[in-house]
Amino acid sequence: MNIINIMWAGGSPYVSVHKVHQQILSQAEPGARISSWLLQGRGSCCSTESTREWQLSHRLLKGRHLWMLLRPWLHGRLREALEQANAQVLVLDGLGVSRLILPVVQKMPDVRVAIVFHGKTRLRRADVALLRSIPGSRLSIVAVSQTLASALEQDLGIPVNVLRTALEPKGFRRGLLEPEQARQALNLPTQGVRVMGAVGRLVDSKGFDYLLEAFAQASQQQPDLRLVILGEGVQRALLEGRIKALGLVDKVLMPGHCNGLAQLYRAFDWVLIPSHAEGLGLVLQEAVMAEVPVLCSDLSVFREQLGDAGLYAPAGDPQAWAKAIIDCAGLPAEQVAAAQQQALAPDQAWQRFSQASRELLRTP
Repeated sequence: MNIINIMWAGGSPYVSVHKVHQQILSQAEPGARISSWLLQGRGSCCSTESTREWQLSHRLLKGRHLWMLLRPWLHGRLREALEQANAQVLVLDGLGVSRLILPVVQKMPDVRVAIVFHGKTRLRRADVALLRSIPGSRLSIVAVSQTLASALEQDLGIPVNVLRTALEPKGFRRGLLEPEQARQALNLPTQGVRVMGAVGRLVDSKGFDYLLEAFAQASQQQPDLRLVILGEGVQRALLEGRIKALGLVDKVLMPGHCNGLAQLYRAFDWVLIPSHAEGLGLVLQEAVMAEVPVLCSDLSVFREQLGDAGLYAPAGDPQAWAKAIIDCAGLPAEQVAAAQQQALAPDQAWQRFSQASRELLRTP
């Protein structure tokens, strides 16, 4: 079986999306040939056998205005490449990739397509028509959470399956550093402070701007608190400015994107996830599997995973988050982490995910 995994782009901003695809592809049948295509950017993609970097311009991918005239040429190149690869199954990264690839495979009846949606997206009428144009026998649309699947199904009017992303628990736990090692790796004190961690791209949707406001309020009452924000993105300068303005230079660390980030969770006493929206939120799963308790935004996708074991605060509310951070600092962290571990049930979740991924990758 020949599987091609087609991603929008490479690089650190897309690490979590690549991680999801890597987990899916790990369930391919023995002997399957797997390759990945990056439409933009450079870098390895999902640890597959080979990666092809198309280096397409953003304007060409979007196909607007005069660039639309080049679409037939690009579609021809893509079809030729798929035929040369003897592609049987395509795994597509969301709507942007689907807009480009589905018109190509409409006339390739032996190719089966699986589209993985990672977050909420705006569907145009043309998108709905395009997704409906591929017969259900050749197309699987999946979403990484029940919350996202329900929203997409309502917009599309066709079935959307749930493929709730899960990480292989044993391998993940095996790579974790112990708390003292993890703190040393981040140049943090190993004693005398309580460290709150936040992980994700430095973009508006992650809510790190108002988290700084909340942390400034909380740290006035709890001077031993420290905050580490792991990630990189377009809001770095803005967030660094807020850190200085709030007088948090000695209390907030932003080391950027760290290789081996998943090893570092035990550096934290708590993980904070202040997102305004999420498709699933792998950070939540990783923290819980690392046995670190989580405080997160009150989003349905988080409640879907943690239920009553979760600790929630309203997204975008600095005052509520400040109070929640102070409250968390006084809770028995080990007990909270154990309850969240039981609610998430990582081993059972991985079994369900593995079975669903194998079905997704089947040949026509």
